Amino acid sequence: MSAARFDQQVRFIEQTGDVQYAIRKGFVPDMRVEGKFFVNEALRRLVFEELEHHCAHPGFAGFLPAVKQVANVASLPGIVKHSIGMPDIHSGYGFAIGNVAAFDMDDPLSVVSPGGVGFDINCGVRLIRTNLTLKDVLPVKEQLAQSLFDHIPVGVGSQGVIPTTLGDLDAALELGIDWSLREGYAWAEDKEHCEEYGRMLNADPAKVSSRARKRGLPQLGTLGAGNHYIEVQVVEEIYDKFAASKMGIDQKNQVCVFIHSGSRGLGHQVATDALQVMEKAMAVQNIHINDRQLACARISSEEGKWYLDGMAAAANYAFVNRQSMTFLVRQAFAKQFEMSPDDLDMHLVYDVSHNIAKVEEHLVDGRPHRLLVHRKGSTRAFPPHHPLIPVDYQFTGQPVLIGGTMGTCSYVLTGTERGMSECWGSTCHGAGRALSRNKSRNNLDYKDVLAKLASQGISIRVASPKLVMEEAPESYKDVTAVVDTCHAAGISSKCFKLRPIAVIKG
Repeated sequence: MSAARFDQQVRFIEQTGDVQYAIRKGFVPDMRVEGKFFVNEALRRLVFEELEHHCAHPGFAGFLPAVKQVANVASLPGIVKHSIGMPDIHSGYGFAIGNVAAFDMDDPLSVVSPGGVGFDINCGVRLIRTNLTLKDVLPVKEQLAQSLFDHIPVGVGSQGVIPTTLGDLDAALELGIDWSLREGYAWAEDKEHCEEYGRMLNADPAKVSSRARKRGLPQLGTLGAGNHYIEVQVVEEIYDKFAASKMGIDQKNQVCVFIHSGSRGLGHQVATDALQVMEKAMAVQNIHINDRQLACARISSEEGKWYLDGMAAAANYAFVNRQSMTFLVRQAFAKQFEMSPDDLDMHLVYDVSHNIAKVEEHLVDGRPHRLLVHRKGSTRAFPPHHPLIPVDYQFTGQPVLIGGTMGTCSYVLTGTERGMSECWGSTCHGAGRALSRNKSRNNLDYKDVLAKLASQGISIRVASPKLVMEEAPESYKDVTAVVDTCHAAGISSKCFKLRPIAVIKG
């Protein structure tokens, strides 16, 4: 029976290119547009195995398969052209992680869904370059890892070391990185090298609940736990020398720092508050959805505007959080090498968001339209000459930062015209989970994971060793397969590859 059910389901999924698949209408009820997703052969197996398992165990608790979630998003009011799945796609709350969808701002029925952003609002990554090389760092690698661990609060419940009052918090929620500049925690050029220039202009701190504020106040400038990390990395391969040079990357073994974190408890609370409000709003606004995790409200409604303004404030918090850690990283390097951050050339290459919804202008059937683009577990990837990317990158396209898993490589890509036209200027965000956190804890031993990292010459500092197996490479898809799929599809282009030499985790 389960095999027959699976056969019936896959009839709606059709390969339309070397690494592209379409999800035809009828796969789930009431699809307004088709879905599509990008996978190569190795990643395809994981996607279809997840669907097959769901068909064999239809009453099994947990998230729906990612392809089902992509199709359910295609049924939401106001969606334009496609619901899109990236190669790192996996099941999440409401939207799949790795799901992109755009909604017409001029359609009064269009909706915004917190499930299309996620609980860690503006979880994202930034890359800081240096003029150091591997031979400069190797003799002091352990000391540097310890210094970073000492400087930056990590782990569940960690509290920031940068003094923050309630007034500071409200200012950070409204001003984003402009607050960091005012307080002396940022360089002027840092702002130029952030998505949205580090500030969502529609942010309204009044839309952030007192409970969210209480959770966020002590956590500004903290890494957190889960899949968040700071890595000292070295450049391993350069694929596009021109684009890499524009980012200040000019040689193999050049040392860089990756920071991956988000809006901490504040963002989680903003999302939780919004879901409760929107579940009630759907009844009033007569919105019917396939999955209650897709709770949403009309963009033009009070509830929709309230969420977007509160989400923007949480996004600003995340920008400030990563900027505060950048300040601390620069201090740690300066102390270790007895040079100023400026002399170490510790400039910000770029900062990108992975979980956000933003109003953007895109071409639809040859005409410009204002769309609310939801990117959940995906990265904005604007092409060369786009007005919203820095002058430095006008001829290369926006830098796209793709973090690997603990101990594996990371990549920097650039945005392309094809990605702009086919995916609303979006691409993948990382490796994407292959095993649930629970399976990782049951199948892996943290001592083995730490020993393997040490055998690879990677220094590691971790606040919660017994949770480290949740983020082990075995728990994730192969990030190289994900990146190669995006490159093959033409939705982003490989620029350079990095590998870690030190990992700091919560």
